[in-house]
Amino acid sequence: MRKVCVLIGSRANYGSIKSAMRAIAAHPDLHLQLVVGASALLDRFGSVIDVIEADGFTADAKVSMIVEGETPATMAKSTGLGLIELPTVFDHLRPDVVISVGDRFETMATAVAASYMNIPVAHTMGGEISGTIDESIRHAVTKLAHIHFPANARAAERIVRMGEDPGTVHVVGCPRVDLVAEIVRSNGHLDSADWLDREGAGAHITLDAPFLLVSHHPVTTEYGEGEQQINETLAALDELRMPTIMLWPNADAGSEDIARGMRKFREQRRPEYIRFYKNFPIETYVRLMNSCACAVGNSSAPLREGAFIGVPTVNVGSRQCGRDRGLNVVDVAHDRAQIVEAVRRQIAHGRYPSDHLYGDGDAGERIANVLATTLLRVQKRLHY
Repeated sequence: MRKVCVLIGSRANYGSIKSAMRAIAAHPDLHLQLVVGASALLDRFGSVIDVIEADGFTADAKVSMIVEGETPATMAKSTGLGLIELPTVFDHLRPDVVISVGDRFETMATAVAASYMNIPVAHTMGGEISGTIDESIRHAVTKLAHIHFPANARAAERIVRMGEDPGTVHVVGCPRVDLVAEIVRSNGHLDSADWLDREGAGAHITLDAPFLLVSHHPVTTEYGEGEQQINETLAALDELRMPTIMLWPNADAGSEDIARGMRKFREQRRPEYIRFYKNFPIETYVRLMNSCACAVGNSSAPLREGAFIGVPTVNVGSRQCGRDRGLNVVDVAHDRAQIVEAVRRQIAHGRYPSDHLYGDGDAGERIANVLATTLLRVQKRLHY
């Protein structure tokens, strides 16, 4: 059996690979190894490890690799700490292949460590375009990876144009869409809002009225501007005064600036229409996206999963600049008037047709099948 090692470093990481983990664990020729680290271990980012274990997965190793501070320097140091710790884990687990997920800083540490140890690297969600430092990390990991699992043909073409062997590029779709398809095709809405009241802090939110789902993360290449940026979004929410479910930011550099702006707004304004959450189980987040009147912020989720759902989306700022998107997305600057106008326009429009831009719901199975059968090689060459 081939041992396939997956590192989960954040809530986004987990949602981006969960369906593939299930398929790998169920495959007769594969054995899943799980490493959990970075912000996935921290309570202030929602203790994603608890969600992972509640889903029935067991961590083979846990890696503490976050240097507190959420600055560019601490993000670089966290990457370095991961590069120090992960080789010990890989030396112990001895995987046949390591999956590096997406484009976060822990993804870079994973790919570098495995590559230096002559362990083949499989990379998901490569070949895409976006803003922030993720753009650079994503393509750097592509050059370290030996097996590529892009979400669509456009991304695959970019990977090949980067000099990768076309025989190693497998268009599988996005594993995040697998979960969306599964949920939407069954019961795509929350059966009860009781869970929302038990978790989070702030106003009581009912799902009976149209509500907004807001998620705003740092733009690392615009470090220092986060508080000003989130203030524009919060001012727009204050004008709209709709029931709002809002997530705290991820662990990237600039996170504290955004969190500070949110805390000030919450303490000074005491909004009776916003409830704040650290984290959601993936299934809950998808159902909220499927039920909300409009998704707002700069997360990739409304562009990826949201395309499949058709959720009206207002994408704010440059974090997703250049990323493939469906008709459900309207782009605006960090400007309260633009945000308000776009949200009202999107709510008036309503749901968009489902778009399979990022896959049809079977990415996990395809990934597992490729990993079970493909020739594993560690020597790379440019193919142009």
